[in-house]
Amino acid sequence: VLLLQILPVAHTKIHPDQKLGESVQQLLLAKIGVYLMTFLIVTVAWAAHVRLFQVIELIDDVLALLNLACMMTITFLPYTFSLMASFPAVPFGIFLFSVCAIVIGLIQAVIVVYGFYHPHLLNQQIQESEDQNFYKHHILKIILRGPILCFLAAIFSFFLIPLSYVFLGLVIVFPHLTQLIKWCKTKIVGQRPEEEEQHRLETFTFYLSEPLSKERVEAFSDGVYAIVATLLILDICEDNVPDPREVQEKFHGSLLEALNEYGPNYLAYFGSFVTIGLLWFVHHSLFIYVTKATRLMGLLNILSLAFIGGLPLAYQLTSEFAEKSHNEIEAIQVSCVITFFASIFQFAIWTTALLHERETLHPFARYGGKEHAFMFAKLALYPCVSLGAFFLTCLLSEFSTAIFHLMQIVIPFAFLALRIFVRISLTVIRSVMSLSRRKVVLLEEEEACLSPTETFS
Repeated sequence: VLLLQILPVAHTKIHPDQKLGESVQQLLLAKIGVYLMTFLIVTVAWAAHVRLFQVIELIDDVLALLNLACMMTITFLPYTFSLMASFPAVPFGIFLFSVCAIVIGLIQAVIVVYGFYHPHLLNQQIQESEDQNFYKHHILKIILRGPILCFLAAIFSFFLIPLSYVFLGLVIVFPHLTQLIKWCKTKIVGQRPEEEEQHRLETFTFYLSEPLSKERVEAFSDGVYAIVATLLILDICEDNVPDPREVQEKFHGSLLEALNEYGPNYLAYFGSFVTIGLLWFVHHSLFIYVTKATRLMGLLNILSLAFIGGLPLAYQLTSEFAEKSHNEIEAIQVSCVITFFASIFQFAIWTTALLHERETLHPFARYGGKEHAFMFAKLALYPCVSLGAFFLTCLLSEFSTAIFHLMQIVIPFAFLALRIFVRISLTVIRSVMSLSRRKVVLLEEEEACLSPTETFS
């Protein structure tokens, strides 16, 4: 559902004679902004669903049907996003998206009420609690925050559309903003006993005060990478199969000659797939050494995945090279920007983990560990190369296509040679440092051998 939302953006039709700079302002920019916002809102709904079923551990037929109704509403979200992206100034798209979000929240609230009405379905610790009503009201209060904000967005969509987008944005930032306020209050005033009890209760809610487990984050990320890679082949199957009549009339029945025209499309597909595969490889390598995902690491991971979801757009733009359009430079730059942000947020995850390395990282990946330098080089490779390609296309616009394809070819081999390069570099650095240390030791020995008078002179 998250990644189907990129399709209306990726399938934006741009005529080869039309300048992409103007198109970005009129078409792509609004769609990309709405895509990023709705992507983050759906991730909030996903986190809510995960937290909800930490409270309710057993499912009967009624809960299964309610959950199915919730899933059905969630799968309808990409259609509402298509309306929002195609008609950003028309209120109905925002209204329909908000209504779907309200329905999802109400179904989750019904699931909570039903679960507490049948306590044997609940978490064991909640079952043993003497004050289950307090738990229920506390959880419902948190669940209904999102639907209330969406309800306000739906109302204001008919009067003031920008304010509707503000309310939808609050759905994303409100949990983190609340936690920031609580953290500041705790640092200034201190934590009261009742607040400590409330913090303990939040373990059983889907509220984002507690980070999701590393396994959940990794499984969700793997799913995103797998589906993005699969979406690429859909465009190949849809747009790059020649019409049988055209093959017969134009190419005299030769399918191979007809397929030659789609060569750049296949090249763009394989290049985009390799990019996704290598970014997944970096993500997987990073989370091998992550022992615990903090809240900030989870947020950075979601932002990285949002740009990973934009790679089908990069494929659509670069596959148009065959049409000799005027948009090659802009298409390459958009692709470089998407790749840069997808990879720089991965680098930020590792940097954030280093701030609490004893809690979040395996000793091998910590500062001074044997894998530290290799992880740094692996995570820095894509941001550096994509940023370099972006500026080279600005300076050498005539060779922009060659630079882009060279980047796609070189990076896989760079990953293969990276460990060797890092080991050689570390060996050279250690040799230089050992030589400098030897010189210092020799100087100290010489000074020790000199007499006091000679030392003074």
